[in-house]
Parts: sequence; C-alpha cells; structure tokens
Amino acid sequence: MQSHVRGRPPAEVAVVIVAFNSGAWLDRAITRVLESTIPVSVIVSDNGSTDGSITRVRDCWGEDDRVRIIAHGRNLGFATAVNRAIEQSDEPTVLLLNPDCEVQPETIERVLDSLRGDVRAGMAGPRVCNPDGSEQAGCRRLDPTPQRALEWAFDRPLRWLGRIPQGFNLANHPLPPGPVSVEAISGAFMLVEREAIRRVGPMDEGYFLHGEDLDWCRRFRDAGYHVLFVPDAIATHAKGTSSRGRPVRTEWHKHRGMVRYYRKFSGSALPDRLALAAASTLVWAHFLLVLPRLLVARFRVPSRAAPPAE
Repeated sequence: MQSHVRGRPPAEVAVVIVAFNSGAWLDRAITRVLESTIPVSVIVSDNGSTDGSITRVRDCWGEDDRVRIIAHGRNLGFATAVNRAIEQSDEPTVLLLNPDCEVQPETIERVLDSLRGDVRAGMAGPRVCNPDGSEQAGCRRLDPTPQRALEWAFDRPLRWLGRIPQGFNLANHPLPPGPVSVEAISGAFMLVEREAIRRVGPMDEGYFLHGEDLDWCRRFRDAGYHVLFVPDAIATHAKGTSSRGRPVRTEWHKHRGMVRYYRKFSGSALPDRLALAAASTLVWAHFLLVLPRLLVARFRVPSRAAPPAE
C-alpha cells in the first residue's frame, strides 16, 4: 500500500492524522508534512467531520497519490481511528500527528534518524512547542502514577514539610544535548517502528480520547523498548483545536482515560490499591470542580482559532 509512482521513491513514513472538524489546521498540517525532506505518505483517518475540512482535503490532494482519506462516518475515538489507519498502511514507520501540529521540513527525518540510531528504540518524538516557541507541557514526561498524582495534588503541603514533589512534566528541565530515553512523549507527534507495533500491539481502544498515548508509551517500555525524546527536532502544536466546541465531553474523556490508566497499571499490593482509590477519587473530584467553567464554555459560541496567516 505504500505511496509510490514512477520516478518517486517509496514513502519511508506513513503519517496518520486523525481528524474531527479540524478546520484549516488539517490543510496546513498536510502541507507541512508533504514538504518533509524524506518521502512520506499521509493517511487522514476521519472521525465523521462535518465542517467541510475533508472536502477541502479531497479538493487539494485528490490527485496526489501520497494522500489518502479513510472516512469512518462517525467518531470512533482517537485510538480506534489510529489503529484502522495503521492496518491500511505498510510503511516501515508510522507517525501519529495531530491535525493542529506543524512540522518543519527536517523534523520527521531528524526524529527518524534518532529512532534508527538506537537499536532499542521503538518510539520517538521531537521537542513539541507552543505557538510562542516555549516547550509544551507533556512533551517529555514521567508516568502519571497514582502516587505521583497524589503528590501533585498535595504539592503545597508537601513543600511546607520540606519535600519537593517531582511532578509529571519535564518541560521545565534543561534540554539534553541529544536524544534521551524518557518515560513518555507527547501524543501530538509519535514516530513508531512498525515492527515494534507488531510486538507491543495496537493502541488500546478502551480509551476514547486522551490517555492512549501514555498507555502506549508504558507498554512500549514494558516490552523493553526505549521511548526517545529528540530535542533538536521541532514541532509546533496549537493544542485542542478540534475539541473546543465540546469542552465537557472532552474533559470527561480525559478524566475517564486517566482513571483507566491508573487501574490498568497499578500494582495489586495494598499500598498501590489505596493510592489507586485515592487518585481515582481525586480525578473525579477535579472534574466536578472544573465542570461549572466547562458548562459556561459549552454554551458560548465556540471560538475556533484559525492557523496564523502565511
């Protein structure tokens, strides 16, 4: 199934973009990907978009053999849409890219070189930045274990006791001089070896939205693979553009995914079970705390930011 025509080298990377009412961001993401310094193909796995974005993709790239659309007709969730696209590709590596994430021409090649340069690596990601150039939280991070979640919740009391909680995000740490193994990378850009996917398995479709990226990182590491953070490769992520119109639903799935993650990877010893119960309660308490703000946002006219002008 590789995109290949006479005179054009076969694609080295299948870029999977899960779309759901992604607007002009989707056009821009595809444009940037096709400017990459290595041959790539693009699979848009569409979860029932109704905003005309898929029509625009067909109009712009309908004759380009590098771009394909898989239309599901309804919202299957992120993990399921990813898995369906991976099943319909055969490139040696797969890149999961959010539709509001832009790459530079050399980004994919640099991350791919780092992935291939570490014989134990199964997954790699770049330095994902906010539009202002700052490193995005979650770009490189630790496992959000129940114990760490409790430390985060009780950050201030712990600091009063002279203990500094480690937290999850490493974005405020100095950048390493080169690629390093981390516990988890951003789901906005995940470059994965197909052979590693065969061994680890597809994304867990029990997650609908959020949590599946952390789950996959954990399973890759449990299988003995390195998850690499590549600091000299840059991607810019606008974050959340497809979910702004459904803030309550999005946050509910985010919190549900976190609880699923805790339950899936927590130990069976009594301290682990107690931490799991406490952290799960904390997650849902947090959801109830932010619910009023989400409801207000839900009944406002959605503000769907457009990409910056060229």
